Amino acid sequence: MHSRALLHAAADHAADFLEGLPRRRVGPATADPEALREALGGPLPDGPCDPRAVLDALVAGADPGLVASQSPRFFGFVFGGSLPAALAADWVTSAWDQNPCLYVASPAAAAAEEVARVWLADLLGLPDDVSLALTTGCQMAHATCLAAARHEVLDRAGWDVEARGLAAAPAVRIVAGAQRHVTLDRAVRLLGFGTDAIVVVDGDDRGRMRVDALRGALAAGDGPTIVCAQAGEVNTGAFDRFDAVCDLAAEHGAWVHVDGAFGLWAAAAPDHRALVAGAERADSWATDAHKWLNVPYDAGLAFVADAPAHRAAMSATAAYLPPGARDGMDWTPEASRRARGFAILAALRSLGRSGVAELVERCCRCATRFAEILAAEPGVEVLNDVVLNQVLVRFDDDDGATDAVIAAVQADGTCWLGGTTWRGRRAMRISVSNWATTLEDVERSAAAILAAHERAAVPTGPPPS
Repeated sequence: MHSRALLHAAADHAADFLEGLPRRRVGPATADPEALREALGGPLPDGPCDPRAVLDALVAGADPGLVASQSPRFFGFVFGGSLPAALAADWVTSAWDQNPCLYVASPAAAAAEEVARVWLADLLGLPDDVSLALTTGCQMAHATCLAAARHEVLDRAGWDVEARGLAAAPAVRIVAGAQRHVTLDRAVRLLGFGTDAIVVVDGDDRGRMRVDALRGALAAGDGPTIVCAQAGEVNTGAFDRFDAVCDLAAEHGAWVHVDGAFGLWAAAAPDHRALVAGAERADSWATDAHKWLNVPYDAGLAFVADAPAHRAAMSATAAYLPPGARDGMDWTPEASRRARGFAILAALRSLGRSGVAELVERCCRCATRFAEILAAEPGVEVLNDVVLNQVLVRFDDDDGATDAVIAAVQADGTCWLGGTTWRGRRAMRISVSNWATTLEDVERSAAAILAAHERAAVPTGPPPS
C-alpha cells in the first residue's frame, strides 16, 4: 500500500475519533485488561502483515481502552487537549522523523527550538537570555533544572559534581513546601540527592509555603541550598509568594527553582499575571506545554537563567559528534528524541499572544463557574479559593459521601474527574485546562455532578420493616 493512501487512512481514523468525542463516554474505558491484551496482541506474526490491516487492527483493538482525555469535559487531571494546529504539526513531525540531538542532524528542528525559546520567554515573562530544554514532561524538566542547580550550588562550594559525583560532595539542602508535587521528590531521587535532603516548609491553608517557616528553614542550616517554590498547587491552584521567596533565598545564596507545571502559564494571562509576580527572579522554571498550551504529549519545558550552568550539567561530547549552532543534546537529558519544537511553534503561532491569554482566562472562568454552581447547593462545599483552574469540592462533609459522588460521576460518563485528600479530608478535584472547554460544558457537567450527589444521598436496599 502506498504511503499516501495509508496516511489518509490514518487521518480518517483520527478524525473519526475526534468527531466522535461529543458522543463518547468521558473517562477511562471499562474494557477488561485481558480482553485488551488479546485484541492488541495474540501470537507474534511469523511474517510481514499488510500495513493497512495493521493500522485497522490497531485502531479496533485499542478503541475500547482509549480514554477520552481530549474531551472538553475531562477534568480529572491537568491534561489539556491538542490544538488542531499543534496536532497537525505533530503528525508532520512524525513524518519528518527529525532528531534534534545535533544541529547537523536537523537544522530546522534546532531553529524551531530556538524560536520557541524566544517566544516562550517573552510570553511567560522570563529573562530574555534564559536557556530552554524540551523534555518529555515536567518530571524531566524538574530533573533538568535541578541538575543545573546542582552544578551551580556545588561549583560555588568548590566541588565539580560532573567529574567527582556526590559521594563526598558537600551536602545540598532542598528546601520545599509541604504541598510540593510528587515529581519534585522523584527528580531529587533521580539526581542522587535522596529525599532525606528535602527540608519541608509548612504551608498555609491554601498550600503556599509560609514565609516565616521558610525563613526559619533557611536560617537553620547553611551550605549549598536549592529552594523549590510552586506556581499552581496541584489541588488548590495556589501560588507561593515569589518575591518573598526570592528575597530570602538571596540572603542565603540559594538557587530558586519554580514548579510551574500548569500555573506558570498564568503569566500569559493579564487577569491572572499578578499571581506569578516575582517568579521571574528565580533561577529555573519547569512547566508543561502539553498542559495549558495544549500541544500533544512530550512537551515539557525546562528554563534556566544561568545558561552556562544548564549546559555544564547536560552537555556531552565525542569525537564523532560535530559541534553545531545549537545542539539539542547540550540542554536535555536525552540524545535521540522527538523534534518537539515544531508542535510548540504551531500552537503559539495559531493562538498568538491574545489566544494563549484567552485560553487560560476561559479555563479559569470555567473553574470559577463550577465553584459558583456547586457551592450554591445544600450539602456541597467548595474547599479552596478558586484562584486559577482548580476546584476542590466536598459533599455532605463526609469522606464516604464525597467518594460516592465521585464514583457516581465517573460511572455516569458525562464528565470525568478524580478525588484527592486535602488537609485530611476527601474532596472531588476538578481541573479545567482544555482549549475546547466552554461554559456550556461546565453547566452540563455541574448538572451531572449534582445529579450524582442526589442519587448518592438516596438510601438503597429494602425499606425498613
